[in-house]
Amino acid sequence: MMSHDQILITGGTGTTGSRIAKRLIEQGYSVRIASRKKGEISNAEYVYFDWKDEYSFTPALERVKRIYLVAPVGVFDPSPYVLPFLKEAKRLGAERVVMLSASAVPEDGPVFGALHRAVRGFPEWAVLRPSYFMQNFINVQHRMSIQTEGQIITAAGEGKLGFIDADDIAETGVRALIDIAPHNTHHILTGPEALSYAEAAEIIGAAAGRPVTHVSISSSELQNRMETAGLPADYARFMAELEEAIRHGAEHRVTDTVKRVTGKEPRSLDEFAADHVSYWTR
Repeated sequence: MMSHDQILITGGTGTTGSRIAKRLIEQGYSVRIASRKKGEISNAEYVYFDWKDEYSFTPALERVKRIYLVAPVGVFDPSPYVLPFLKEAKRLGAERVVMLSASAVPEDGPVFGALHRAVRGFPEWAVLRPSYFMQNFINVQHRMSIQTEGQIITAAGEGKLGFIDADDIAETGVRALIDIAPHNTHHILTGPEALSYAEAAEIIGAAAGRPVTHVSISSSELQNRMETAGLPADYARFMAELEEAIRHGAEHRVTDTVKRVTGKEPRSLDEFAADHVSYWTR
């Protein structure tokens, strides 16, 4: 059994990391957040950290037994950054790593595959593989097109996804970090139902009180849009290929993992939309 050692959160100012950090602090755990900038979470220790600066790894990892790992975002091959970090974590005595991945990426797939293998090299581990975040509808990916045009634009066609609230991902991550028995598994995480983007648009439109529609484009057009928005070409191609896979049913599934791990039912998109109407008003 681990003591209440300090838990390191990489990506601690991000969508899941910040939520996990707050929950751990509320439960009395000592939290260290590794970030290039200091955030606003009370009672957390902030330490400078940059994936491109290996000299920042050791100070972040000292006296840490458990790690929540979020790889650098938007990087097609994060292994040159993350593998040295995990090597240093192991050298300094880290015992448990909980990593954020994605349900759409196979265990040995691109971007995360090498990291999956490295994480399994720790005595205690878990990989969180959520479906698409409900928060994508209120953040940069879809918020503006919903707000200004009443549109959700994807290359997923009529493919369905188990959209999941980041709060449910965080609750699962907390359990994976603090449960006495290590999970030592991949957790495929979804919300309570699989929906197409057209169905999601109807739900959001009903909550917002105005029409919202899904506009289906080709994967090549999506890739071009992402590159124009600043994503590297290889990562934009990877993201477009994921949506093409969704079009053909790759994400059409619902799991009971959130309920099984946390004891709570995952939040529905109807509930999420009702609570976030202000994000879609002009």
